[in-house]
Amino acid sequence: MRTLCRVTDIPDNGAKGFPGLEGTFTGFVAVRQGERVYVYENACPHIGTPLDWTPDRFLSADGRHLICATHGAEFTLDTGLCVSGPCRGDSLTAVEAVVQDGVVVVGG
Repeated sequence: MRTLCRVTDIPDNGAKGFPGLEGTFTGFVAVRQGERVYVYENACPHIGTPLDWTPDRFLSADGRHLICATHGAEFTLDTGLCVSGPCRGDSLTAVEAVVQDGVVVVGG
């Protein structure tokens, strides 16, 4: 188990990036919608590049999708499903996460 942050450290209806577990190549992206937090590997399923083009810049201009900076693929916030772009129909890899006492914890 690893603590990522407090829920309030992620902007509501926003996203924040985190380093991965020791020895892994990819980090995490956490998306907050109210008290719900979704966590995914920060890697596009198309070729594995990180989604953010600069730190913590993961969302489309309208804030409705995670977007891959490399190819513009768009992913739903709550399921990680690609709805537009070269990996349409694929999904981001979800990471098991829970919120305990206002803190986001991954792994298990």
